[in-house]
Amino acid sequence: MEFDINSLRSLATVVSFVVFIGILVWTYSSRKAADFEQAAKLPFEQD
Repeated sequence: MEFDINSLRSLATVVSFVVFIGILVWTYSSRKAADFEQAAKLPFEQD
């Protein structure tokens, strides 16, 4: 198998897509929901 610039571009695209899907899964996981809810309320808290 010959490794050229198109193979590198394809690999970079696949890796970027996998990272994107990982971020989506992490964001919408139920374990992080409470943390994100607390962070969303931070701007409205009074000092």
